[in-house]
Amino acid sequence: MKGKKSMMRCLMAIFLLLAFTACSSSPTSRSTGTYVDDQAITAKVKTELIANKETKALQIEVETYRGVVQLSGFVDSEKSKDTAGELARGVKGVVDVKNDLNVRE
Repeated sequence: MKGKKSMMRCLMAIFLLLAFTACSSSPTSRSTGTYVDDQAITAKVKTELIANKETKALQIEVETYRGVVQLSGFVDSEKSKDTAGELARGVKGVVDVKNDLNVRE
């Protein structure tokens, strides 16, 4: 629980810091609001991966761009890869998941 509270405080601090910056989005960049939303999605996906014993969260990189989550890194089994993808898809705000995880053999 302490980890979730710390993460939420960090996200809130980032939000407040960026809230005072006015930026508009373009096809190749994100607005401040979209950036903050993407960071929140990334944090929620990482939290789900950490909470699940099937996935080894420290081996999985998570990046989000305009609601599309990309998972990369190495996992021990197809089941871990599938589970990570399902967990990411279940997070509110996720538009799509690119599961680029590699299974170690």
